[in-house]
Amino acid sequence: LEHRGGAGADKDTGDGAGILVQIPHEFFKRECEVLGISLPPAGDYGVGMIFAHKYESLRNEQKRILEEVVREEGQVLLGWREVPVDSTAVGYEAAQIRPWLLQVIIGKGPEVTNNKEFERKLYMIRKVAEKRIIPLSKELSSDFYIASLSSKTIVYKGMLTPGQLRDFYLDLNDLDFTSALAMVHSRFSTNTFPSWARAHPNRFLVHNGEINTIRGNVNWINAREGKAESPLFPDIKKVFPVVDDTGSDSAMFDNTVEFLHMTGRSLPHAMMMMIPEPWERNTLMSQEKHDFYEFNSFMMEPWDGPAAMGFTDGTVIGGVLDRNGLRPARYYVTTDDRVIMASEVGVVDESAENVRAKGRLEPGKMLLIDTEEQRIISDEEIKQKIATELPYSEWVKEHVIHLSEIQQADESAVPKVEDLFTLQQAFGYTQEDLVRMVIPMAQEGKDPTGSMGADAPLAILSDKPQLLYTYFKQLFAQVTNPPIDAIREEMVTSTRVMLGNSGNLTDPNKVGTYAISMRTPILTNQELASIKQLDCRRMKTVTLPIFFDPSKGREGLQEALDELCAKAEEVARTDQNVIILSDRGVDAEHAPIPALLAVAAVHNHLIRKVLRTEVGLILESGEPREVHHFCTLLGYGVTAINPYLAFETVRDLQAHKRLGDLTPEQAEKNYIKAAVGGIMKVMSKMGISTVRSYHGAQIFEALGLNTDF
Repeated sequence: LEHRGGAGADKDTGDGAGILVQIPHEFFKRECEVLGISLPPAGDYGVGMIFAHKYESLRNEQKRILEEVVREEGQVLLGWREVPVDSTAVGYEAAQIRPWLLQVIIGKGPEVTNNKEFERKLYMIRKVAEKRIIPLSKELSSDFYIASLSSKTIVYKGMLTPGQLRDFYLDLNDLDFTSALAMVHSRFSTNTFPSWARAHPNRFLVHNGEINTIRGNVNWINAREGKAESPLFPDIKKVFPVVDDTGSDSAMFDNTVEFLHMTGRSLPHAMMMMIPEPWERNTLMSQEKHDFYEFNSFMMEPWDGPAAMGFTDGTVIGGVLDRNGLRPARYYVTTDDRVIMASEVGVVDESAENVRAKGRLEPGKMLLIDTEEQRIISDEEIKQKIATELPYSEWVKEHVIHLSEIQQADESAVPKVEDLFTLQQAFGYTQEDLVRMVIPMAQEGKDPTGSMGADAPLAILSDKPQLLYTYFKQLFAQVTNPPIDAIREEMVTSTRVMLGNSGNLTDPNKVGTYAISMRTPILTNQELASIKQLDCRRMKTVTLPIFFDPSKGREGLQEALDELCAKAEEVARTDQNVIILSDRGVDAEHAPIPALLAVAAVHNHLIRKVLRTEVGLILESGEPREVHHFCTLLGYGVTAINPYLAFETVRDLQAHKRLGDLTPEQAEKNYIKAAVGGIMKVMSKMGISTVRSYHGAQIFEALGLNTDF
């Protein structure tokens, strides 16, 4: 793996390398006897690998706090062990920031009845200790990190190259240091700076790739904490926040997998939720699997991006590939019953006559080995088993309503636009918008083609008023995450969105969690009118105006935003689960709040109040009319958009014979098709396949805006 890892200017300082193994009981039993520690049987104690402070005074304080937390959680501190290392085996830069390496040994408390409960206790100890020790350490310009704390697995890692790993950690050379499984990783740091803590393996997985939607995924996880309740964790709030946002994208993914696993799911189940295979267009998939994926789409958005992942809980070990298959993963099964999976062939030397079978992981597929059952479990078997464990088809019918199933509103329920030209002026329409954007979209059903790259002049340099959208530039796949071809690879893409209060991760069948499943995020006027009239057990909507008093200027806008956020929070605390932000009714006294500003303000306010998953957000606005507008709105948290003025403009253009022979209905259909196709085109440049993942991902950079403008 040497050539796959990164290194600094000091070639002996690696970006990171490490190994995760089962706890070698015989080894620790022997080592602990020397230290005067009497170890209980395997599984009745946990070992923590700790990166502590170099200097003894602060290190002793870190140890004291951890011991205090162990006692509070009813477990038994058996002792400490200093990890023997060869400090000459690392590079100069790595040595300068090397933490003090300790192992803590914790015995199972008398009230703990089984291994899963003990693992949850160790998880709780780690989360509580981190919250107490890390702030104290940061005050003193130090750090503290628990690489692993488990009764089943242990992680040895650091700012090493793969070749240094065995030389640095002397334990790894011991003949008693045995394990039935191992995950090894060599890191090439792309999106975050290398550190001892950011080396892989994480506590459950190794990852080759990037999570492109990480910011949105983390925001959604934070927002879901508000409704999390679990009989397995009576004091679940102690483990919040679930995600440590100082980690790399892989570490944050690992935090979430760990939470899903600790709250009752198997590791393969958690991986199926976070990296679902493409299911919507797959006609060959069983109905049970389809219902599983549809229900879990209601629970959680995919963590999207190129990914080859290995994962283990110490009993099962497996690998999974993202839905596009954008990372290599090949495996051998040998005649002496070993399975070797790696990012390429030849990582481990194996003679050809010793290879019984070979293969590669396919897009969205999983390879799983169960060390207790001592067998390889096929992708089909494991997924079918998980999909039939719970009544997902019943849950889908109860919690998910398809937009096509709700009662359609009459034409009379759709508000009419009285003075189109005045409204177009109010929302800043130009002839260029009509000629270069709206007409081609309505005529051809395609997003007009522009030049590659950002060739438009920066909005901040213009002396003319600019729409807020123009200050935002879409990020693109620029490291090792390739863009995808959304046209030829349509099979793996999805434009579906879920509108409502999303599912409860810790109680999937919780009463009161419902959503409307919509094929696209662009709503026609009639579809919006149909949603507005919903007032039943499962779905209730409320419309909030997004206006401010123009005579009050900046202060008036600030007041209106504060009031809007307060009203949205109030609604989110009731049983209403759809908020419609509307600027219908613009006049001289009521200026529209810029739609992107209103959407982002409400979305982020509700995340901060841990209420965002209680409501779906719809924007009914005359402002958005082109693909970039829709993309930024979705990226900053709106679930669906009704561009009513764009639709009226299309109808007016058709009435004035500027769209050829198209009927008004065909023109509107084309416009929506162009908008949705354009959203997919923009997403795919970032390597993102699903609108569910793009929703709230905030993958834009703002140029020329003050943070508190």
